[in-house]
Amino acid sequence: MRILISGVCGFVGSTLARAFSESGAKHEVCGFDNFIRPGSEVNRAELKRRGVRLFHGDLRAASDLESLPAVDWVIDAAANPSVLAGVDGRTSSRQLVEHNLGGTVNMLEFCKQHRAGFVLLSTSRVYSIAPLAQLKIVAEKNAYRPAPDTTHPTGISDAGVDETFATAAPVSLYGATKLASEALALEYGETFNLPVFINRCGVLAGAGQFGRADQGIFSFWINSWLRQRPLKYIGFDGNGYQVRDCLHPRDLVAALERQLAAPKLAPEDRVANFSGGAESAMSLRQLSDWCAAHLGPHRVGADQTPRPFDIPWIVLNSAKAGRLWQWRPATPTSAILEEIATHARAHPDWLEVSAPL
Repeated sequence: MRILISGVCGFVGSTLARAFSESGAKHEVCGFDNFIRPGSEVNRAELKRRGVRLFHGDLRAASDLESLPAVDWVIDAAANPSVLAGVDGRTSSRQLVEHNLGGTVNMLEFCKQHRAGFVLLSTSRVYSIAPLAQLKIVAEKNAYRPAPDTTHPTGISDAGVDETFATAAPVSLYGATKLASEALALEYGETFNLPVFINRCGVLAGAGQFGRADQGIFSFWINSWLRQRPLKYIGFDGNGYQVRDCLHPRDLVAALERQLAAPKLAPEDRVANFSGGAESAMSLRQLSDWCAAHLGPHRVGADQTPRPFDIPWIVLNSAKAGRLWQWRPATPTSAILEEIATHARAHPDWLEVSAPL
């Protein structure tokens, strides 16, 4: 199988490329990257050593894709992944849309030209913010969870948010670009008879993730804790009880292998959540407890000022992926955190390497 990965030198793209190269399936893996993200050059040499063909290109520029080889599948792992992109006063909303949505259009046109299948790595942030922000919650063991014996919106259970949950605006500008990309991908698939899959991922984490709070909270927190950098619990009374799930991107490969070999499915079976689920979920306060036990003491401040688009709890329910692809996450959260900490110890300058230019 010939596979092209966009954003191949980012954390997710490079992790998938390495996992495919180690799988023994003898795929021909190539990828392209514009290398503008901090730290992306770090992955370049290793991927070349593994035989991954690398191309320089910006997916926002259609002409940059003209030199790419024909492939059987495209895995779109290139995106600006920050929910604050375009609204934080430092980044451009136009560039966010051009990158996340315009780039998807260019990749879909590439797939149409080469009759290639398309896998979009999407996000939990396509789900509606308002009902998640207003969710009735309780605090237990320093973490929020949905209140028991309460009627919650359709699509929410103790197992998490499933694919039936609302995707109506607002979902953030970032979420909107991914949701629009999903719709376009499915339309291209139907119109041009291309296999398309939408994999909505929970919080992706692992060693080598660029240590920025808006792109990798687990990596940022552990690296900052180890270096005794300032940390704060923001919003939600400054307690750090907000909860997210955790998934290592290499765990996606088992499902991707089945998707790349699958026949074209009905539209309703092309969209599925992939996450570590409730078993992986933890709050920032619980993450701090883990850091204190493994890395030593550190003081965490508090800022009760709410941030735009923040929500107290979101955990994805991946039961559908289990039914469709016999998939479940393989790496427990404890192993992911240990992996990040080991990498952090071995790379004392990682926060500087991965800092914005």
